[in-house]
Amino acid sequence: MADAAVRSGRDPASILLVGATKGVDADRVRAAVAAGLRELGENRVQEALPKIRAVGPGRRWHLIGHLQRNKARLASEYFEVIHSIDSPTTALALDRALSRAGAPGRRLTVLIEVNVAGEATKHGVGPDGVEPLVAAVGACSSLVPGGLMTVAPMGGPEAVRPIFRRLRELRDGLRAGIGGDGFRELSMGMSDDFEVAIEEGATMVRIGRAIFGERAG
Repeated sequence: MADAAVRSGRDPASILLVGATKGVDADRVRAAVAAGLRELGENRVQEALPKIRAVGPGRRWHLIGHLQRNKARLASEYFEVIHSIDSPTTALALDRALSRAGAPGRRLTVLIEVNVAGEATKHGVGPDGVEPLVAAVGACSSLVPGGLMTVAPMGGPEAVRPIFRRLRELRDGLRAGIGGDGFRELSMGMSDDFEVAIEEGATMVRIGRAIFGERAG
């Protein structure tokens, strides 16, 4: 990560490593935490809960997989960043869950999931739908629109570089309209392509296999 940041003239400290724990048992997660991993990401709310309890406090959990509306309450309770908002209805469900949680003033950072490549098998809003969705999230009193996320198609790192570049261009255009220092996050890049993602501007990379080895499922 540091080498990729230096190659692109960036400060390595500006890039957040999120350990993706899908299919990883709690013992391996605890070992990674003991080694210094502070940010943890899970694809499914239900799979995260025993790991969150096993690891204990002091670590930040990210929901990096698809958020089902019926899991909004649990997600709002256990996660500090949601990477996968892909519709106004999901955003509204999460906002309502936070409002009903009895924690006045609590706001949750969320990222808009963008299906840059238009893959039918993946979640996310298309590039043309990003701006309206950002506006819908911004209208939610308990949500903070923090930036964008994408899952790149299968292929070599150079093959997916244009996907990461396009996400950065989308973020930059929206950020110029929003103003201020917010809406800076770009969650993109996994074990096979995180270096290219960093070179193209990633502020968060979601690494599973390169940390934990092959997952169970």
